[in-house]
Amino acid sequence: MKRALISVSDKNGIVEFAKKISELGYEIISTGGTAKTLSDAGLDIIGIQDITGFPECLDGRVKTLHPKVHGGILGMRSNPEHVKQMEELEVDPIDMVVVNLYPFKQTIMKDGVQRAEAIENIDIGGPTMIRSAAKNYQDVVVLVDPADYAKVIDELEKNGDVSIETKLYLSAKVFAHTAHYDSLIANYMKKEAGLEMFPETLSFTYEKVQEMRYGENPHQSAAFYKEVSKEPGLLANAVQFHGKELSFNNINDTNGALGLLKEFDEPAVVACKHGNPCGVGVGKDIYDAYMKAYTSDPVSVFGGIIVANREIDVKTAEEISKIFIEIVLAPSFSLEAAEILSKKKNIRLMTLDDIETKNKGQFDIKKVSGGILIQQCDDELFNEDELKVVTKKAPTEEEMKDLVFTMKIVKHTKSNGIAIGKAGQSVGIGPGQVNRIWACKQAIEHGTENLGADVVKGAVLASDAFFPFPDCVEECHKAGITAIIQPGGSVRDQESIDACDKYGIAMIFTNMRHLKH
Repeated sequence: MKRALISVSDKNGIVEFAKKISELGYEIISTGGTAKTLSDAGLDIIGIQDITGFPECLDGRVKTLHPKVHGGILGMRSNPEHVKQMEELEVDPIDMVVVNLYPFKQTIMKDGVQRAEAIENIDIGGPTMIRSAAKNYQDVVVLVDPADYAKVIDELEKNGDVSIETKLYLSAKVFAHTAHYDSLIANYMKKEAGLEMFPETLSFTYEKVQEMRYGENPHQSAAFYKEVSKEPGLLANAVQFHGKELSFNNINDTNGALGLLKEFDEPAVVACKHGNPCGVGVGKDIYDAYMKAYTSDPVSVFGGIIVANREIDVKTAEEISKIFIEIVLAPSFSLEAAEILSKKKNIRLMTLDDIETKNKGQFDIKKVSGGILIQQCDDELFNEDELKVVTKKAPTEEEMKDLVFTMKIVKHTKSNGIAIGKAGQSVGIGPGQVNRIWACKQAIEHGTENLGADVVKGAVLASDAFFPFPDCVEECHKAGITAIIQPGGSVRDQESIDACDKYGIAMIFTNMRHLKH
């Protein structure tokens, strides 16, 4: 008679599964709470202590760590020496292991969880058993996911055994499962111990949210995974309540827009296209902010992403509904606003609680051929103590307010990036150019085309990195821009400073650049 060892934390479907394999001739060995569940359901159970001859002890920490268990799992039936030793040691084979692990993830995701409770939910015997079974997959069926119960039952009923292909599949699933489990533990303990940010070895683990229809382009396959985190305000926690499934580009673009939105505490709206902001507005309410964002570039916003840090009301929804927008993300929508926007079949509507949360300490990861580049996310704007007026003219209070607003925009614009702003509105944005003068000219040109030269005049300009030449200052003078904020640090800084003094333009150095590639 074949034997199955069953010990699960997730008891979904386990009674039905156990009854089926019992009907198919399996003896069932079990432990603790699982044994009680199965016994209460009327199944005959062999207690683990009846196999080991040793009682469960140390509050259940030790029960399956025994040669009679692991010998029964690891013994190779095709190896005569193994079979002989098992007979001599009176170790009976275990042909199936059905185990899922202590709920470590669920424990650490609870509010206020203490380290002692988290550590008690680190499984020891479970991973050892399933790894043993996965290593000896030719002889042992191993199940860690209730979703696989039906497949195994189907094969047992049809063929009397589980195919080697299915056993290999289940084995691979075990090692992925334990790798994920151990990575969660390692990252939790690293944080608890205050270990260095970039250790000698690094493991991340993610859980699949969905497979995408395709990646950036139709010939590329893709999927979306989320990190295991209870931190609020992350895009992966957003809830979609209307519209078709998100695409790879939808998620990527929304993430870029969300990063910029988090720079603001006042009512703000960010419109984004292909990962770059195309319109940004802050105002007295969300409608005012939206109108500023939209009118700053009504051409580029078409087919773009809109994110807002306040509830979308009826008035704002009516304006949004006038154009084609891919996604609207906000902390909430009024009932009437949701009804208005839901009439548009192709728009995706999403909510994100705590959207304003400043997510400090996140990682930015870039894949390169054969490795990754990893860095702390750029979660600073500038250090106020390092701001320095380098020109004869200092910015006015109003200009300073505009300079800070505009620096927030350019920080989230692909390099080389230039942003122009005025009165809480983006006036022109020049993203992703191979030289800074092109970015500068583009921002001025866009502002002039969309809002008019009179609006560009009196606006301020921000640059994500230093001016290598005074040519950008020359363009600012022609356009009537009155103040500039940039990191400084060029060997030719003085030429730009002299040009500003010549034209009466105020310039501030931040001593902090924001390259974004």
